[in-house]
Amino acid sequence: MGLGARLRGRFGRRGRRLRAAAREAFGWRSLRPGQQEAMEPLLAGRDVLLVMPTGGGKSAVYQVPGLLLDGPVIVVSPLIALQRDQVVALLKGPGGAVAVNSTSSVEAGLDQVTAGRARYVFLSPEQLAKPSVVKRLAAAKPALIAVDEAHCVSSWGHDFRPDYLRLGQAIERLGHPPVVAMTATAAPNVREEIALALGLKNPVEIVKGFDRPNIRLEVRRFVAERDKRRALIEHAAARDGLGLIYVATRRDAEQLAAELVAKGRRAEPYHAGMAAAERTRVHDLFTAGEVDTVVATSAFGMGIDRADVRYVLHAAPPESPDAYYQEIGRAGRDGRPATAVLFYRSEDLGLRRFFAAGRADPDLLLRVATLVKEHGGVVPARELADLLGISATRLTSLVTLLERAGALRVTASGDLRYASRGPAPSRAAARAAELDAVRHRIDDSRIDMMRSYAETTGCRRGFLLGYFGEPHGKACGNCDTCQGGAAPAETTKTKRKADRPRFPVNTKVEHTAWGLGTVMSGEADRITVLFDSVGYKTLSLASIDGVLKVAR
Repeated sequence: MGLGARLRGRFGRRGRRLRAAAREAFGWRSLRPGQQEAMEPLLAGRDVLLVMPTGGGKSAVYQVPGLLLDGPVIVVSPLIALQRDQVVALLKGPGGAVAVNSTSSVEAGLDQVTAGRARYVFLSPEQLAKPSVVKRLAAAKPALIAVDEAHCVSSWGHDFRPDYLRLGQAIERLGHPPVVAMTATAAPNVREEIALALGLKNPVEIVKGFDRPNIRLEVRRFVAERDKRRALIEHAAARDGLGLIYVATRRDAEQLAAELVAKGRRAEPYHAGMAAAERTRVHDLFTAGEVDTVVATSAFGMGIDRADVRYVLHAAPPESPDAYYQEIGRAGRDGRPATAVLFYRSEDLGLRRFFAAGRADPDLLLRVATLVKEHGGVVPARELADLLGISATRLTSLVTLLERAGALRVTASGDLRYASRGPAPSRAAARAAELDAVRHRIDDSRIDMMRSYAETTGCRRGFLLGYFGEPHGKACGNCDTCQGGAAPAETTKTKRKADRPRFPVNTKVEHTAWGLGTVMSGEADRITVLFDSVGYKTLSLASIDGVLKVAR
């Protein structure tokens, strides 16, 4: 008799069964805050949307219930290296695990699942886009689906990936067992889109605090690039412990790593342009603690399995506070003191605007919509990409916009189908172009918010938490502005104003020019609102009368 069957017989209440499974299977004497709260609805057949800080133990939320349910657990994980690490960890316990990806035989991996030898199966979204894979998995009658890094499904999110949009269809074809969507950072509007895109049914939403009080926040400002670079190298070379340095370009990753090696540090570059074997080598060195510093683009970090990263440095600001908070969240996962330092020049933000500047071609959107419509309403995606002379990646981005405009659907076989009641191609293309424009306005607003974080004289932790809509009522005492005395002290007068905010956090509001939005944070004299049409805006309370009101 397996562990799950024994526990089902011995324990009646869900909580006791879950705690017993965690103890007997994984040796965990207790569950962390939020874990059991998320596990119990899954065991009862409910969908769950879980926002939990990096290092909070999200993987346990599907691992433990998976032992008590009949059928395999499907885990959607975006990186092959991350899948491998998770499989290795689970192979030490009961149930068995397998990764189904391009590094090994997909059929052999699926055979393990259908034969009942692997309770946990890890796949990328690309694998679940294949009808043959979904058909095999559906035959195994999965008991639970976990979507890791779920913010990737949201076009509002900072790491949007079109392949995640297909997951809602795959979940239905798999019989829609209980689903847990997990992420470390997701503002309220991102959570709404995750639930919608994945087709979650009345999900239980569990949001555990974003705050990581053990991470000291600091920004160091510079005028000249050479001064900034010198300070970064000297700072990193003098640090003890394991660290990460995030840079904007592949060239920066290689050059900074070489300079640190010249300073006697064990440093390695990491970026998406490296060969897969080389990236795996660096990842393994990092996991084994055989490197002092990894200098990386944003390609490095999802699911890294080290709790003792002592510092995260940024050679330039990332594209948004979302990305920044997720990247610095890789420090201090053991709860011990860690630091996050942003080396900042205001000119650095120009590079981020350049990266975000690409727009969808309206003429190409119209051609895609027209060709699918005129060719009987169904066209193989690969043939369409060849006909247009564009890459599959570029076609995917166009199709994603046209899907959101209500014109196209992607079939189970990967063909493009024109929606039976979809708008005319010209209207669909115009709507898709506007959606693309909105997305870029939102991206621009995130860059503006990154500037505001870097240049604020207030508490940096309060700024970041407010960005995510999480109230933080007092100075943190563990950032450079608080410790340096720059953060304004809370006076009795400002406290009284804060006690009676005109627009409390999470209030739905309406602006005469920008439409509907949500209040994310507020100070004595200003509020920050996330608008559906233009993204983040900081508004002076003294100048919003007649312009902003509570939405009905």
